[in-house]
Amino acid sequence: MSRCQPVSRPLIRSLQQSHTSASLPSIAIRSFSSTPARKDEPTTTTQSSGSDVSKIEEALLGARIENPFDGSLGSRRRRAALATTTNIPFEQMPYQTFQEARKILNADRQEKIAQIVKETAKIKRLEAADASTMRGGEAYKQKRLASLREYVEELKILADINDPLVKRRFEDGMGDMNKPIYRYLAENRWRGMDYKIITQRIEQFNVVPDILPKFDPTMDVQLSFRGSKAAPGTILDSRLTETPPTLRMQVFDAGERLLSVVVMDADVPDPMSDGFKRRCHFLAANIPWDPTKKTLSLHRFGATPTGAAPTPSTSEGDLAVPWLPAFAQKGSPYHRMNVFVLEQSGPLDTAKLKELYDGAGRDSFSIKSFRDKFNARPVGFNLFRSVWDEGTAGVMQRHGIPGADVEFKRQRVYSLKTPRKAKGWEAKRQKPKYKHLWKYTKRIGTMSGGT
Repeated sequence: MSRCQPVSRPLIRSLQQSHTSASLPSIAIRSFSSTPARKDEPTTTTQSSGSDVSKIEEALLGARIENPFDGSLGSRRRRAALATTTNIPFEQMPYQTFQEARKILNADRQEKIAQIVKETAKIKRLEAADASTMRGGEAYKQKRLASLREYVEELKILADINDPLVKRRFEDGMGDMNKPIYRYLAENRWRGMDYKIITQRIEQFNVVPDILPKFDPTMDVQLSFRGSKAAPGTILDSRLTETPPTLRMQVFDAGERLLSVVVMDADVPDPMSDGFKRRCHFLAANIPWDPTKKTLSLHRFGATPTGAAPTPSTSEGDLAVPWLPAFAQKGSPYHRMNVFVLEQSGPLDTAKLKELYDGAGRDSFSIKSFRDKFNARPVGFNLFRSVWDEGTAGVMQRHGIPGADVEFKRQRVYSLKTPRKAKGWEAKRQKPKYKHLWKYTKRIGTMSGGT
């Protein structure tokens, strides 16, 4: 419950009481005053319709939200202001403090714009200058240009960071992600909670250093199966993960880039080596991505449970390894299904990827080797877990995966220590003279954990 509700309830209750009192003709309600009523003063009544009360209640407490995750609703404060000032544009709301604050913000924005024009002219002059006349040569010129461009991007953010219209569009989900201010706000929102959760899962499930020696995500990656969002590290039913997921990905830097999506199981039991190995469940490369794109459905790459041939290439990327459902054999611990998003330095050869990782190459997959071999940089991450459940055998049978009848059991390890000799009271009374006390000795040994 929000804090504004208990504060506004007395006001709403008084309005409802005044509405009930006004409906009685024999009772007159006098307006608030600090002086006593005079006999010759006419009485005034306060009338309030039920629609007005409900409207004020809806403005103060907020209307019932059918979908709390809908980003188009905005904040309660802004919805309350819009409900009480109908047919008035947001930037023209009749609040003196609001309008005076907008004047100050507009003046500050004009200063930032003038500074941006000045720095942009400086960049053009530096680009036209000859690097040989500079003390540091071409390296100094490029370093200086990068510094100036970074400063201009920072000024663009500072020019709009306090604009209420910008914040309104961002809250409504209508921000243009090509502009630096909206990317900045989106990254701040992601680093507020989602980034902390995913970094905690990376440490909690030992993704570092089990899979990668060092990794820090820089983009937002969220999972959903059949329209249901999956929190990082959740144990999901094998029948739910039988179909490929949908990824919601958001990058926070400008420009288009090529991405690769890898889904791998890091906990495949290996009885021969008495350890674990890794298996690739999905691999797609050459996926064009920019800040304006948000969702990537792995269904579009053509993975089908009926055994039909998958589509090798689409306009959204190339499929190298089709989707293999997540499964865990009976008796094995939970499997960490890791979803990595890697940024490519250039287009990858899909035929070579299929040759290396499709078919028998699934069971010898290594994300570290993939990163080093193809010069890809991990930028996004998410994961879910898979265990043996009542639907795992059916999933394995439908997709032709062997091993549904195999159950892993822990082998009992016997102690290599020699039996310990009796000491103390027990050793002293092992002679036949104390035979009548042996029953007590056996009882003491049983109670202490002996045999």
